[in-house]
Amino acid sequence: RAKDYVPAYVAIGNGYVLLNKLPKAKGYLKRLTRPNEATFQEFQDDYIEGWLLLVEIHIQNGKNDMAARLCQKCIQTDKSCNKAWERLGHIKEKETAYKDAAENYEWAWKYSKESSPAIGYKLAFNYLKADRLVDAIDVCNKVLEQYPSYPKIRKEVLNKARSGLRP
Repeated sequence: RAKDYVPAYVAIGNGYVLLNKLPKAKGYLKRLTRPNEATFQEFQDDYIEGWLLLVEIHIQNGKNDMAARLCQKCIQTDKSCNKAWERLGHIKEKETAYKDAAENYEWAWKYSKESSPAIGYKLAFNYLKADRLVDAIDVCNKVLEQYPSYPKIRKEVLNKARSGLRP
């Protein structure tokens, strides 16, 4: 039925987000939080996309617990959803739970095949904050190997981690 066409809800929600009408976007995207079993398998990727869009809205509104629950739902549906892992890391980082944030960023880094410099930076930064200096240096080196001119990582993470190792 057209009423249950998930990609349309995601597209409408996306449009409202672009127009900065977050309450309307949230209204459309909330319809996706209880998936219809008949359409779930067919539109699984669209459900995840809608949930992630709703996660962004919840984070902007300061509702981190609701955002974290939706991220968990994405991960239950697709364990390799690196965006959900990244958002969970972001939520934990805002709560200053750097060890938990690093754990979530580890999964995001793994599932992005260690190719995203932004995730690598966040992972290295949280390793630094969690006093895992050697791991921070390793991740910085991997990022700089692929992206030698990546901004800030050398100064803000790598040099601080190296100086923290020196007696």
